[in-house]
Formats: sequence, C-alpha cells, structure tokens
Amino acid sequence: MRENWHDNQRLRVMTYLIGIALMLLVLLWASLARNLPDAESLLEYETPLPSVVRGVDGEIVHSYARERRVQLQYVDFPQPMIEAFLSAEDKTFFSHGGVDFTGTLNAVFDYATKYGSGERAVGGSTITQQVAKNLLLGDEYSVTRKLKEMILAQRIEQVLTKQEILELYLNEIPLGRRSFGVQAAARAYFDKDVDELDLHETAFLAILPKAPERYGRERYRDLAVTRRNFVLDQMVANDFVSAAEANTAKAQPLGLVQQRSERSADAGYFLEEVRRQLISEFGETADDGGNSVYAGGLWVRTSLDVELQDAARDALRAQLLSYHGNRGFTGPIATLNPENGSLHSQLASSNLSINYENWRVGVITKAGSSPTIGLTDGEDYALSGAPNTLKIGDVVAAEPSGSGYRLRIVPEVSGGFLAEAPQTGRILAMQGGFDSRLGSFNRATQANRQPGSTIKPFVYASALDNGMTPATQVPDQTFCVWQGAQLGEKCFRNFGGGGGGEHTLRWGLEQSRNLMTVHIADDTGMQNVVQTISRVGIGDYEPYYSFALGAGETTVAKMVNAYAALANWGRQNEGSVIDYVQDRRGKVIYRTDKRECTGCNMAEWDGQPMPRFEPSGKQVLDPRTAFQMVHMLQGVVTRGTAVRLRSLELPLFGKTGTTNGPTNAWFVGGTPDIVAGMYVGFDQPRNLGGWVQGGNTAAPIMKRFVEATKDRWTSPDFVAPPGIRMVKIDRRTGKRVFDGQPSNDPKASVIWEAFKPDTEPPRSTRSDEMAAQRAEILELIKRAREGVRANRRIEAEGREDSAGDFVEENEGLY
Repeated sequence: MRENWHDNQRLRVMTYLIGIALMLLVLLWASLARNLPDAESLLEYETPLPSVVRGVDGEIVHSYARERRVQLQYVDFPQPMIEAFLSAEDKTFFSHGGVDFTGTLNAVFDYATKYGSGERAVGGSTITQQVAKNLLLGDEYSVTRKLKEMILAQRIEQVLTKQEILELYLNEIPLGRRSFGVQAAARAYFDKDVDELDLHETAFLAILPKAPERYGRERYRDLAVTRRNFVLDQMVANDFVSAAEANTAKAQPLGLVQQRSERSADAGYFLEEVRRQLISEFGETADDGGNSVYAGGLWVRTSLDVELQDAARDALRAQLLSYHGNRGFTGPIATLNPENGSLHSQLASSNLSINYENWRVGVITKAGSSPTIGLTDGEDYALSGAPNTLKIGDVVAAEPSGSGYRLRIVPEVSGGFLAEAPQTGRILAMQGGFDSRLGSFNRATQANRQPGSTIKPFVYASALDNGMTPATQVPDQTFCVWQGAQLGEKCFRNFGGGGGGEHTLRWGLEQSRNLMTVHIADDTGMQNVVQTISRVGIGDYEPYYSFALGAGETTVAKMVNAYAALANWGRQNEGSVIDYVQDRRGKVIYRTDKRECTGCNMAEWDGQPMPRFEPSGKQVLDPRTAFQMVHMLQGVVTRGTAVRLRSLELPLFGKTGTTNGPTNAWFVGGTPDIVAGMYVGFDQPRNLGGWVQGGNTAAPIMKRFVEATKDRWTSPDFVAPPGIRMVKIDRRTGKRVFDGQPSNDPKASVIWEAFKPDTEPPRSTRSDEMAAQRAEILELIKRAREGVRANRRIEAEGREDSAGDFVEENEGLY
C-alpha cells in the first residue's frame, strides 16, 4: 500500500475524493440530524381530538371539531384493516428498521426521471417514515425533507414498538373528507365503525393515503376501483386473504355514502354558549394547552334537554311567524357583493343556512320580473313570489315549488327564550332567535332589553321586606314627581289609563297597575327597591321611579335566574350550561358545582350522620318573601294579565311585561321545577303595534312550550317555607274572614293568602264588627242624653220618648 501510494497517483486522487465524500456525508448527516425533533416526544404524543358534548341524559348532542378524528388503540383495529394498509403501503413493515432501502432506491430513480417535469415522484416511504412526516416534519416536498424523514424513522424504530408505530399511523393518517385516521374515515365514507367494514370497504380505505382527496370523488370512481382491486391482489400475494375472497370483494361497488354534516342537536345558541365558556376556560387550539376545545378530546356534560330545546325553538318560531303574519317581505337575510366572485361560492362560505321545514337559503342571481335563486349546489332556479325590490346578491329563504323555488320570509321581529331548573341553575333550553344558522347573536343572553312589568315582583318583594303585606291597601291614583326646572313634573299613569281607589298589593300585581307600583316603590324607598333588584342579579340601577316600572335594561337569562330564586325560596343558583368536563382519559377537570362533600369518600362509615352537601347558591331573598311573591304571581295566571295560561291547569306563577311603545313583550314564570322567560321585539327597538302586550304576544310562547312537553310538567304545587301562615281573606278588601271557604273559582271572593307571623289581618268576624258598631252608637246616644240633661231640662216628655224609640228601632241594625 505504501509503495502504491507513492507510485500510483490515481489511487491517491481516488482516496482523497472518497475521504472528502465521506466527510461531506458526515457533515450533511450532522447538519440534517442536528435540529431534528426528538423521536422520544412521540412517547407522550396525544392525537388532537375534538371535544364531545353530551346532553342532560348523557347522549351525545354535538362535537366541536374542525377535523374528523377518533383515537383507537392497536387492539381495536381489525386484522384485515392492518393487513390492507400493509399491503398498500409497506409490506415489509415488520421486518425493516424504519427505512426500506429497496423502495428508497426505486423512489430515487423515479425522482431522477421526473426531475424538472413538475410531476411529483413516488414517495417510497415506509409507514414509519410517514409517521415521522405527519407528526414531526410536515409535508414539504424536497430531498432534504426525505433525508430527515429517513433519519427520524430509524430513531422512531428505536423508541417505539411496531404496534405503537402502527397505532399512531392508523390514527393520524389523513384520508380525505376532513377525516384523520381509519375510524373517522370509516364514518365519513361508509357511516360505519371499523369493525363493521366489509373487505372491499377496508381495501378502499387503504388506497386513500396515496390521494385522499381524489379517490372519494365520483369522477374518479374508476381509478378508485382499480386501485382498490390492486390492494386486494396484494393482500392475496401476501397470503392475507384467499383469491376467492378477493374476487368477491372486487365484485362489490365502492358503496360510498354522501358527505354529511356531523350529527348535532338543533341547539345552536345553547352549544355556542357552551363553546364560548370552554374556550374561555381551556383555550381553542392545541397551542393553548393540552385540554383545548378543538384538540383536547374533552368530554363535556351539559344541561341541554333536547326535548325542551326543540319545544322552545318551535314555540318561539311559531310566535314570530304569527306576529309577522301577512306583513310581506321585510328585507334580505344578508347581502353578498357580486364583485367578490361567484355568488354560489360566497354563499357556501358564508355558512348561512336554515333548518325550518323544507326551507333553504339562497342568493339572488338574477333580479327583475323573472328572478332566479342560486343555491350552494351551484345551480340556479326560478324564484316565484319575489318582490321587485330584490337585488342581485340578496340572500333570502325559499322552499321548493314545482321545478323551482318560492320565496319564504324569515320574520324581521325576533326574540329570546331560556328555561332553567331553579333548584340548580341548570339551563335546560335556550333559543336566541329564529335560527342560529342565520346569525350567532344570542338574544337570550346578549340582548339588553327593557323588562317592563316583569320587574314588578321585585318591587313588591322589597315592599314585603319593609313592612307591607299582600293585603296592604295601596292607592291606585296619580303619582307625580318634580324633576327640576329643566325637566319639570313627571306624572306616571297606568297602562291604558284609568285608576282610582285603593286596592291590595295582590290586586295591583295581578292587574299590573303602574300607579300602585310607583306608590309602593315610594313608600318602600327606591333605594331599597334597586338594592333588591341588584341583589337578584337583574341589574344595577339608579334609584329612579321609572326603574320600578322596568325602564332599565337586562337580559332574558338574568330575568329567568331572578325568577328562579323566587321559586327556590329566595336561594339563587348561578345559571349554567356546563355540568362538568372530563379530559380524554375521563378525569374530571372542571365542575360548575364546586361544593365539597366532606366524608363522602370514607372507606368505612364512622357511625356519624350521613355526609351532606351544603345548600347550593346564595340566599338573596327572605324565603318567606319569595314564597309570598310566588303565591301572588300565581294569581297573575289565575285571573290577571297572564290568564290565557290558566287553561294549562298547572301550578304556574309568572308575570307579563310590556314596555313603552310597545317595543318589548315579555313573560317570565313557571313551576317549582322549570322557570322560563321570553321576549319578542325588533333588534333595533321600535313600535310593535298598539295591540301588543305581554299577555297576547309573549305568554302564547310559554303556552306552546308547555303544551309540547306536557308530560314534563307534573310537579306538585309550591311548598311554603317555615314561618308562613296561610290565612283566609277577602280577595278585594284584604280583610280576614272566617265565614266562607276558598274555592277553585278564579274569581272567588275568599282566598288563601300567605303572611309572615304577626302581619296577618286582625282576628275579627262579622258579628264582632256589628257588636262594635252597636256599642259605638249607644255610646253616642248616651253622651247626647247626658249633655242635654246638663244644659237644660227636658220640658217635653215626648222628646225623651222619641229618643228612646230611636235607640230601640236601631239596635237591631248594628
């Protein structure tokens, strides 16, 4: 060698070149391997998973997902599924060390022949290399990335077992239709789970990694069949299936189902509120943490009651359509700009849709006397019943009619509805408008509206806390306030005018008398009134009399929660849509009810009283005051402004409300188990019409809601808390009576009334009153006689006799 080295120049040159090449390879390897991701990170890798939402009964109602993903363990994958993917992607998977050098050389040759042509070369990647690419490197098309992929694949093989690598692969591989992993793809293409797939369906999924967005399309059906059959042949060659089984599978059609949206309860407003709260608590994407909404795989238990939700949606919609009546077209849902490209594409990307009967949302593509409507399928159809005011780009609702469509009108008027369980604060149903697909603004939680007379129960509650009783007489007379030199005098009036005399608090609440309410607020002190309103969470107002009549702003959610406190003996639970949240492993990581039960997890009973939770919520009203208000508000349904609900024959309490204009029509009320609130009004408040009142516009929503779920309203009547005395009184005068008996007649003169101890009317009877009046008359007569004798003598005996006759004649009358 030494002699050759000195004598052979070619040997020296070749040696130097080889050395330089080796050094370059080492440097290249070092530069590529230096900043590669750590393969050991895959030991702790967690598949990004959507969050699954369950309703009050535990059934799945929705999932928050931007991609279809379902994580399975290796043992969950059927053997034919594994064999199909090995045959299609990497038949030597269980024998190589991460890189198949034969396949790599073939890929290099293919790359060289296609270099400069713009065509993408065959990848030649093993399953391990695909895991490295999908999870650690990305999909950059370059030689550098391929080299990094090879290095990482060998490192992965040293860290993970073959089963663990295959599990990651089958859970993560993108397979089209927004699905990642074989379980999600099985659902997307066949609406089946992986263990339900037939052989030809399994083979189809195995072809998707090569071209996931191509083989699922109808126009590439023949290519998909050819590729599927190739995979079946490979399975035969690898002794995974018999030739007969493969031939039977080849004879089957692809059998793909149409793409469909994720199954979800029609509760968009409710589910969006859940989503907002989850994002606030856990973040939105994987960058925000391991328990994010769109990657953390959360299991969310909510209070959504699907039956009540459907009834709430239908009841509100029916009333909005009823109010709209024959008012005609009031304007488009939205407007698209034709200059921004295809109107069909703009409509599809707008996410505007509607779920009512067979209505669809479309865009006007031709205006004038023969308008056409374009739908998201890219087609245009003739549109009938359309006004000439429609313009190209207007988005409207329509329903099929013959070979075309007919215009349908989404009411311009809107409203909100919310139902809550008063004992827990769990929100059972929420409808924030006609359809959440037309806009996400939630009028049940976000719309600030004047509550009108629905605020009055809390004015009356303040009065009961400050010495008044349901039988207290209050004037129904003019009340004026001097507001200063600039504003002058402000005088209040009753809705519809009228007034006069004095009446009981009960009558004033049942008939919703504004003048009586202002007198009550004045006698109680407005400062006390606004403190009560604030304490129940309705709002923080200045002590002005107009706020006692509902001039302040609040939301449906706040009003329902305040009424729930009345139904729950004055104890208020914060309204909630989430019960608890579990992470992907089932551990509870969030609870709305944060009370601790000390001793509940003892290994053995210690002989002491059973552990109990503390009462939930906070006490915002005297329990007795709360019950008195509920008892009075039952009269509003029995014979007051909400009398149309009396036919439901339930122990309902509630209050209607109508604001000036009128611009809002309200009803809030319910039973011991469910309290609901609703309003109707334009988003930009304006006059609804002089005939509109809470009783004829909002209360019918409650009636439809109850009638649609009648089997859910079987609760007994309200139970009085300790310290309440039920006393028979005259309904009109408020005086205590002993003669008659309360009856089921709504207009009965004798009723049971609820009093706090020592506030009930004095014990008296009709005979007691007559005896007192008789004694008073006799005393007056006696004084008159004595005065006459003292001042002058009675000269005429006949006058004494006539006075005696007067007493005799009138004793029997008093």
